[in-house]
Amino acid sequence: MYHTLDLHFQNLNHAIAAFLIETEGGPVIVESGPYSTFPSMEKGLADHGYKVSDVKHVLLSHIHFDHAGAAWAFAEQGATVYLHPFGADHMHDPTKLVASATMIYGDQMDTLWGKMEGIPKKKLRTVAHEEVLEIGGESFRALHTPGHAKHHIAWHWKDTIFTGDVAGVKIEGGPVVPPCPPPDINLEDWLHSIDLVLSKNPNKLALTHFGEEINPNIHMKELKEILKDWSLWIKDKWEAGMSNEEITPEFMSYTAQQLRDRGVSENGVKQYEAANPSWMSVAGLVRYWKKKQI
Repeated sequence: MYHTLDLHFQNLNHAIAAFLIETEGGPVIVESGPYSTFPSMEKGLADHGYKVSDVKHVLLSHIHFDHAGAAWAFAEQGATVYLHPFGADHMHDPTKLVASATMIYGDQMDTLWGKMEGIPKKKLRTVAHEEVLEIGGESFRALHTPGHAKHHIAWHWKDTIFTGDVAGVKIEGGPVVPPCPPPDINLEDWLHSIDLVLSKNPNKLALTHFGEEINPNIHMKELKEILKDWSLWIKDKWEAGMSNEEITPEFMSYTAQQLRDRGVSENGVKQYEAANPSWMSVAGLVRYWKKKQI
């Protein structure tokens, strides 16, 4: 059994999760969340009888701020952070990562994500595809699953796969949607990664955004369909000569209506937008189509 910790990002329920697995060797955390939500992380751990310093192992799906922004704070308290080889340099020295994000988020950086500091190399442990970590009597298999990000890992534990973003965003029983940020969205890789996850025959998917999915095959089929729908919708607008700034409000309206048509409340629409901002998917998918054209 694992515990889902709601990190209450932007004071919203069910936007960003972390996961706590209790082992014979102490607690293992999957996803650190951003540092802005660290008080919620501390409370979640305390609710299960742990302190941050009790956590010696943090497994990251990838290095985007909403998944990895607080990893340094665990490392500072003695944890080893496990991640994809492509992400290690950026976590050791996040200068470029922070600079790139600051160009996008500006003066919202601290409010959204909080600070991000470097992690000593001795506290970073890269893992190969299909490598198995043995921690406290439990086995965690790393599945390299690019598509959303080239440095993405889904973690397979028992009958559950902690999917990061490869299985999309699904909040409170609503439809699944794909987060498509720049710079390295790759639809072909993503579809292959979906098939890889399903090939492991999991009974459950644990989504960072948000919670447990008990019908993996149906979920992933719907994700493939909406990934195609969104990518082609944005391709049409881009090929018509629209800029990202022009596409974004139309895309926001288009996807919000998709959610409403599936019974999502107005508050739910806000939760989806917080977990998966429309401008981000526009930027990522336009970049994908531009690269395809080259």
